[in-house]
Amino acid sequence: MATVALLGTLDTKGAEYAFVRDLLAEAGVGVVVVDAGVLGTPGLAADVPRAEVAAAAGVSLADLAAAADRGAAVTAMARGAAAVLSELHRDGRIHGALALGGTGGTSIAAEAFRALPLGVPKVIVSTAASGDTRPYVGVTDLVLVPSVTDVAGVNRLSRRILANAAAAVAGMVSVQMPPADDDRPLVAASMFGVTTPCVTAARELLEDLGYEVLVFHMTGIGGRTLEELAATGWLAGVLDVTTTELADELVGGVFSAGETRLTAAAAAGLPQVVSVGALDMVNFGPRDTVPAEFADRLLYVHNPSVTLMRTTPAECAELGRRLATRLCAATGPASLFLPLRGVSAIAVEGGPFHDPVADAALFDAIRDTVDRGVVELVELDLDVNDPAFAAAMARRLDAYRA
Repeated sequence: MATVALLGTLDTKGAEYAFVRDLLAEAGVGVVVVDAGVLGTPGLAADVPRAEVAAAAGVSLADLAAAADRGAAVTAMARGAAAVLSELHRDGRIHGALALGGTGGTSIAAEAFRALPLGVPKVIVSTAASGDTRPYVGVTDLVLVPSVTDVAGVNRLSRRILANAAAAVAGMVSVQMPPADDDRPLVAASMFGVTTPCVTAARELLEDLGYEVLVFHMTGIGGRTLEELAATGWLAGVLDVTTTELADELVGGVFSAGETRLTAAAAAGLPQVVSVGALDMVNFGPRDTVPAEFADRLLYVHNPSVTLMRTTPAECAELGRRLATRLCAATGPASLFLPLRGVSAIAVEGGPFHDPVADAALFDAIRDTVDRGVVELVELDLDVNDPAFAAAMARRLDAYRA
């Protein structure tokens, strides 16, 4: 029987969890109730009581209760719940997970659910679902459902929302997936709007060569997801055409993927073919959100929601050093391709971000920093979206896999 873990603080949400538990049972879905509460009397019997959750985190429930430190309790119970749910899934006892809560309950459930593999259904009905959800979702396939009202009682509105969430999870865990029989090597590629022609052509060629290609949009979360998949063994190689997130990390744009960008494949020894796609730009939101300190910089309104800022020669030099340094930590085969006629669709001659001085600073810093005993440096007198450039990168990655 398909079974769902119901994870929550049963001292404050007992009635709501009982309602959802009964709906799941009516849908023919098994339920394992996990209590992550600390204070108060549970309003619903749990299959995994709170003391077991605390113990899984290496702490005593009594000590957590005595300390009366909500932040410490949430942190510990989230860690314990992650361990509990991971074990339940490994043992085949659960096939999905559902939680309900405010910010505290969402924090506990989100950390626990992120420990479950990609593809395992995971849903949280949350008061935090319509704000900045990045701290909760991370790089997973977690689904957040806005609770609209607080999760405080079963009323005519919450009844419908909770019922929808229960039905959604029941459907997710009950669907019969066809067996996975695709044994093609899995490759990740990085793309942005201004490098789409390159990545599309490279993807099509790699697919013709027998690969399956996952394309990620480099908006911060895309880069973090690519790094996570590289670190956790999903990938056979990386075609990292678009390293633009490094510029946002350096200058303070909205699409930074953090300091771990361009490190996981190197550490894992994966074949990687990298380029400098879209390092001509830093990303901001609508034009009026660009920080005042950049008012005199070259700006380009990509669309009403995205404003691009051209990187300066000094910034490009630093980006070249950072990229080359990270890539030189590679423990597997690595190549770095330089498109000498333009690093994005708008950096080519005649484009709004065409700046030969800035590009030269980027390329020179790479040449000066890269260890050619570790990284193959390939310079082509083409722009990044030239079909020949895309083919050269794709074929180099295929050669590493041969």
